[in-house]
Amino acid sequence: MSIEIESFELPPIGTQCYLLSNPSRQEFAVFDAPLNAWPTVERYAVRSGYTLTGLYFTHGHWDHTLDGWLFNQADVPCHAHKGDDFLFEKPGIMASFSIPGVEMRPCRIQEWLQDSFRIEIAGRPVEVRSVPGHSPGSILYWFVEDGLAITGDALFNGSVGRTDFPGCSFELLRDSILNRIYTLPDETVLYPGHGPETTVGREAASNPFVRR
Repeated sequence: MSIEIESFELPPIGTQCYLLSNPSRQEFAVFDAPLNAWPTVERYAVRSGYTLTGLYFTHGHWDHTLDGWLFNQADVPCHAHKGDDFLFEKPGIMASFSIPGVEMRPCRIQEWLQDSFRIEIAGRPVEVRSVPGHSPGSILYWFVEDGLAITGDALFNGSVGRTDFPGCSFELLRDSILNRIYTLPDETVLYPGHGPETTVGREAASNPFVRR
C-alpha cells in the first residue's frame, strides 16, 4: 500500500480523527476534526515533515467538527457535503444533543462535495459516496486503489449510526448501507467515526442492524 493511515480517538466522546499520508509525496490529509484534532495534526506535521493538504469531513455533527475553526484559522482547505451546510454554519442548533458546556464555532467549507465526485487526496484517487441517514450530508471517502474507505458514522464495527437526531432516518441509512457501502469490495477496510475498523464483508454478513 502506498498510503499510511493513523487514527486518533479524541474527546469528548471518543471520535476518530484519521490522518492519511502518502510518503512518496510527503503529504497528508485529515478526516474529521474532533476536539484536540488541531494540536494532534500539528504534532504529526512536525514529526513527519509532511505537508497538510486538506481537511475532509464525513458529516457535520458537532463531535466531528469542534476543531474545524482552527483549521480555518490556518487556511487549511475544508471539504464536506452540502447537505450538512446548516450544521457547519450554525452549529448551535445541535446544542440539544451535545454535551453541556462544549463550545461550538462555525466552520467555513471551501469545497462542497457531491455524490460520485472523483477527487484526489494526498495523490490518491478517491470516490465520494453519499451515505445519508445519520445526517443529510453524510459521505464516505473510498480510496479506490488502496482498499479502504473512511465512512464516518454511517456504519460501525457491529453497529450503525444513530438515527434519532433531527434530519436522520433509519430507512434512509439502511438504504445507504446496502447500496453505497455493501456494494464496495468485501475486502475493503472501513474506518468509522467511532470504534475500531472493520471490513465490508464482515459487516455485510454479521452486522446485527443491517445485513446484505
